[in-house]
Amino acid sequence: MMKEERAIAKVHPHHQAMAGILDQAPLSPRHYRLWLLATAGPLLSGVSMMVLGISLPLLRAPFHLSPSSTGLAAASLMGGTIIGALLSGHLADRFGRRPLLIANALGLLLAGIWLSLTPNTILLILGELVLGIAVGGDFPVGSSYISEFMPQNHRGRMLAASMALQPLGMLLSAGVALLLMHGSGTTWRWLMAWQAGLALPYFLGRWRLPESIRWLMAHGRNQIASAELARFAPQRSTELQRMGRELGNRTHAVSKIPIRSNTAWRVLFTKEYRRRTWLVTLPWFLMDMATYGIGLFTPILLASMSVLPERLPTWQKDWINTLHTTEVDFLLLAGALTALWLVPRFGRMQMQIQGFLGMTLGLLLLWRATTAHWSFFVLFLGFALYNFAMTVGPNATTFILPTEMYPTQVRALGSGFAAAFAKIGATLAVFLLPILQRDLGVGLLLLGMALLSLLGGILTYTFRVEGHGLTLEEHHGSLPLRARQLEG
Repeated sequence: MMKEERAIAKVHPHHQAMAGILDQAPLSPRHYRLWLLATAGPLLSGVSMMVLGISLPLLRAPFHLSPSSTGLAAASLMGGTIIGALLSGHLADRFGRRPLLIANALGLLLAGIWLSLTPNTILLILGELVLGIAVGGDFPVGSSYISEFMPQNHRGRMLAASMALQPLGMLLSAGVALLLMHGSGTTWRWLMAWQAGLALPYFLGRWRLPESIRWLMAHGRNQIASAELARFAPQRSTELQRMGRELGNRTHAVSKIPIRSNTAWRVLFTKEYRRRTWLVTLPWFLMDMATYGIGLFTPILLASMSVLPERLPTWQKDWINTLHTTEVDFLLLAGALTALWLVPRFGRMQMQIQGFLGMTLGLLLLWRATTAHWSFFVLFLGFALYNFAMTVGPNATTFILPTEMYPTQVRALGSGFAAAFAKIGATLAVFLLPILQRDLGVGLLLLGMALLSLLGGILTYTFRVEGHGLTLEEHHGSLPLRARQLEG
């Protein structure tokens, strides 16, 4: 406890006041604009996953895709997110949030154009890799940016709203696919181009974004920080200008331990932060193994569970399976919207644990339905329960937690490491799923994912950190008694 008190004592009163203004500011149109322009990662994550899942059946014949090459194309998208999250998170802590937000948007735009023009399997795989790097890179930077700007009472809700764009992107892409599928061999190209179209406004809009005020304070750029903060509190403009001048280049450092740029990685595994690192990585890893495997191959899994006439052309089968997928994925959006209310009300830990349990039940229902040859309605119900529980809980909370568990100097790095670790699970799932489906069958595959979901809930309970209602600075200074006990 003495170490935490010394960390608080080093904080200049002006920095405390500026952080307080950020936390207490009323939610304004400016906040919504910043939020919207920082959400490309979740939106394009859902879009890219759905577009590739729909496109793969259409590409099997023209590109001669085998199960291995199908899995490799999907794994390239997921593998790219690992590279992007690690690299972008580290660079955003060093050079700022804004430059990386612009770079990631450019990557999304160029990757979408590339994929729409690709002539063969090799370039398809490389294009998905580039797209994955941009998507993965935007997750830690965008989430850190939103977390650092949003008022305290709205931070959890706005971060949960960011993840609601992931299922929205999936549904929008499924709707576009249903409109475009008409037997033409170019349908998949238009779907790939759809990704570039969505990335364009992010690329153009991000040029006018301000740098994160908390990042500026953490790097001693206090006069710029105070000028930006005055836009949110214009009535205190004169006072903020004075604060910025008096602070000079003094850094705002609220952390359990001293942090140096050349040892930033080590902070995540120190005694003070190790428990938090396990909390934000292990459950997210397990969730992504189940979620990305199920999500990316939902059309394929639904096709294997339903009976369609063999004489139907591939595009018609894909259209029917996409329609079924869209119906199931509406529950993803319903869960994500419900999370906007439940996560701030009941806290991250409770919603993550309950969500993992709901995912487990949904997958067990799917497993039993496939092994007992129950009706398609029961299969649909299992998918619906799984999707709702996932988005109302872990899909939102695993995105939120890394932005709160680490101080500003390593916030994007910690978020990037957590996202990258999770995407390792996603990459393994999407690469192995087609092969495991062929060798083990759908039933055993679903049972294994149910066990992974149950383990995610157990690990969340084991490493839980109760910080409900704390500011970002309070997470790393003088914590309430319950939080100290759980971390001790």
